Parts: sequence; C-alpha cells; structure tokens
Amino acid sequence: MSTENAQAIDPHANTLATLERVLGDGVLALSHNRDNLRVHVPPTRLLDTLLTLKDECGFNLLSEVGGADYLGYTGEIRFRFEVHYVLRNLDTGEWLVVKTGIDDAESPSLPSVTPIWKGADWMEREVFDMYGIKFVGHPDLRRILMPEEFTAYPLRKDYPLRGRGERHNFPRILRSDS
Repeated sequence: MSTENAQAIDPHANTLATLERVLGDGVLALSHNRDNLRVHVPPTRLLDTLLTLKDECGFNLLSEVGGADYLGYTGEIRFRFEVHYVLRNLDTGEWLVVKTGIDDAESPSLPSVTPIWKGADWMEREVFDMYGIKFVGHPDLRRILMPEEFTAYPLRKDYPLRGRGERHNFPRILRSDS
C-alpha cells in the first residue's frame, strides 16, 4: 500500500510508522477517541516519544499538559495518576494525545518536557500544584495557583470536597494592601 493510500485510510499512519521505527515494536498502546489518536507510553519512554513526535513527525505545538487521578476507578486503568500531552502538527492539522501513567502515590514524578517545549513550563506547574506530580528537571517547579503554604493537592481524589480548613489558616490580604 502506498503512503498516500495509507494516509487516506488513517491520517496517523505515517506518525505511527515513525514511532514504531524509532521506539521499537510493542512499546506503544493505541486507542482512538473520535478522530483523535491516543498513544499510551510508559514513563520511561515518554521523552523519547515526545522528541520523536516533535523532530520527526512535525508535532511542533504542545497545546495542553493535564492530569487525572484514578483513585477508586474500577475500569481497566492500572495506575493512580495519568498525565496527558496534547500535540498538534500545524502543517497537517493532525492532533495527537500522548498519555502516561504513574503509580507512585507518595511521590509521583515524570521528566519535564520544558527542554522540548518551553510552553510546558506553566502547564507542568499547574499539574504539580493540583496533583502533586513532580516534573524532574523543571526550571522553576513551584505552586502557581495555590499559596506556597498550602500542603495538599486539591484535585486528588483523596482530598475532601470541603477541604481541611486551610482557608482559615492564611493571612487575610485586603485590596488596599495589595
């Protein structure tokens, strides 16, 4: 089958062929959601996958980094946290979602992708702030939404809906003082 025919049947055919060539067979698990391809990779192959997608497949825009906590989920998910990266190839209009799972609830961590995409800086900080997932190698990993004194991670499933009374522990800043 020619490359053009394969591309007409599956717009992600060239991307998948490149990933399999670079990363090896059996590393990737795939799923589709509507017309979006989702590539599931182990954390150890995350940087290789993202570098390949940027350098060889033309995914030059990182549009989102997000997280999820699967505590108590009864589906097929085998890990506690998931981090996803939404990529866009601006030349072809192709979208791709790269997902990876982390099972360490005490100290979850992944390598930072800020050396690949500078725009990942604040997105990784937001995931860190809300879920407590550390991004190793991040140039300035600190809270971005919550106060520095806040010790919990509010989007984790084990965080109580009403909080733990933290709001009353912070100094009150009036508009005239800011």
